[in-house]
Amino acid sequence: MQILPLKGMKEISGKEIGVSDWFPIDQERINQFAHCTRDNHWVHLDEQAAQKGFFGKTIAQGFLIVSLLTHFHEKFMVIPEGAVMAIYYGMNKIRHLSPVTVGSMIRDRIILARVEEKSRGRILTTVNHTVEIKGSKKSACYAESMTLFLTQ
Repeated sequence: MQILPLKGMKEISGKEIGVSDWFPIDQERINQFAHCTRDNHWVHLDEQAAQKGFFGKTIAQGFLIVSLLTHFHEKFMVIPEGAVMAIYYGMNKIRHLSPVTVGSMIRDRIILARVEEKSRGRILTTVNHTVEIKGSKKSACYAESMTLFLTQ
């Protein structure tokens, strides 16, 4: 995490701010996410059926991968000086480019894409996330997330 003046944030806009550690995607995590979200599709949960399916094993839910972006980003977050609150503002774009099969390791490559002063005391950041799969040339996911900072 970095705390910077607005000018400093704008200077690193467009640059990579971090790459997360590798993170395991195991069947238990997939099962727990399915239980929580009621996404009980066989491609996520039925290991025998998935072996005969297109991917050869179960795959993680796309929203599971997106939900991990907060965890990946936390360590590398760039926060404006004087911030008293950060509010999740939304997503501009999410693309699931390749399935994440059970047993995979993933990580997030993070770029601070844009920093905008919206009004006095409100700063909106856009962060680009590229989730990579260890050993794969194709990324799992690309997403643009936005955070609104309220400053004093």
